[in-house]
Amino acid sequence: MPRFVVPAAGALALAVTALLFGACAKSGNEAAKAPPPTTIAVAKAAREDLTRDLVLTADFKPFQEVELMAKVSGYVRAIHVDIGDRVRKGELIALLEVPEMADDLARAKSALKRSEAEASRARDELKHAQSLHDIAHLSYTRLAEVAARRAGLVAQQEIDDAKSKSLSTEAQVDAARSGLEAANQQIDVSRGALERVKTMLDYARVTAPFSGVVTKRFADVGSMIQAGTASQTQAMPLVRLADNSVLRLILPVPESAVPTIHIGQRVEVRISSLKRSVSGSVTRFANSVAVGTRTMDTEVDVQNPDLSIIPGMFAEVRLVLDQHKGALAVPIASVDQGGTEAASGQPKAAGTQPAHAGRVLVVTPGNLIEIRQVTLGLETANEAEVLTGLKEGDLVVVGGRAGLQAGQKVQPKVTTVGGAPSQDGH
Repeated sequence: MPRFVVPAAGALALAVTALLFGACAKSGNEAAKAPPPTTIAVAKAAREDLTRDLVLTADFKPFQEVELMAKVSGYVRAIHVDIGDRVRKGELIALLEVPEMADDLARAKSALKRSEAEASRARDELKHAQSLHDIAHLSYTRLAEVAARRAGLVAQQEIDDAKSKSLSTEAQVDAARSGLEAANQQIDVSRGALERVKTMLDYARVTAPFSGVVTKRFADVGSMIQAGTASQTQAMPLVRLADNSVLRLILPVPESAVPTIHIGQRVEVRISSLKRSVSGSVTRFANSVAVGTRTMDTEVDVQNPDLSIIPGMFAEVRLVLDQHKGALAVPIASVDQGGTEAASGQPKAAGTQPAHAGRVLVVTPGNLIEIRQVTLGLETANEAEVLTGLKEGDLVVVGGRAGLQAGQKVQPKVTTVGGAPSQDGH
């Protein structure tokens, strides 16, 4: 019987060995068939200065511009400026010839002299009337005193005549005084008329109301210029004057950006035709949103002391609406927007974007996918601020997220926002 036990045991051992070998071979084949981890693009959450801005376009306009009209009608005797000339405030632009104005001036002077002569005559009449009244009143006073001391010495009729004469001369004094006042008032009237003629004559000298540049000339010597108060179809300006030392940009700011606008706000102005940028500031705004366009007119002043910027040039204005220093940021492509509810404990400042929920896919240190809820703040064209849910250095998936699941093994490759590999990437 022992001869049959040994072979049976050997056969059993051989069978067990064969079974184990087959299992190992199958396991090895399955391992060989398992796919490698998916390579995905990721970016690091990092601290950056985020700025949300708005670019608007406008044309430069002069700070002030006016077409100089003549106050009086006349012929152009001389014009001292031409297009492109720079003039100062008060400088003579043109001189008009108004022949009838000289006659009006001579007439006004004569009227004033006549009024002064009438006033002089009235003063003499007043003095004469005052003298007659003094004599008459003195005579009456003396007769009245004599009659009071010695009754019956002076006839009552004589006393009454003296009193009547005194009263009559007193009335003449009052009339002469009134005549003098009227003559003095006539002097004022004549003097006013003379001053008016002189003022109108001064209008024949057309001067610059402010310092600027002559941008257009309308008249030549000998041209007949109608008064600016006449019909606009007849009146012709002499020149157009523009103040280009400071230029205006009128920007149509959208309603959503209106709360961020404030006086003194600095802006960057890009002038394509000059291939340079200048600085400007918000100096005034309408404080009213236009119903038709839902925009608010906002004016930016740009200094132009050398007149290198020409009115009418095209400009692009960059308005900074919001700015966060040292914000934790991730690429905007890595975020799935999850809502617009404001996060608790995150107050919203006027004109800023409200905090809202989002979701990102995070690659853990073990290269596993994790779904992370985050709170988002300021967003720019390429990046989004993360208020809660991430820490600096976390890796977020920026591309190919459709087929990824939580817990999936991946091979991360760090990229920049634009998608190029990072120098310190995996």
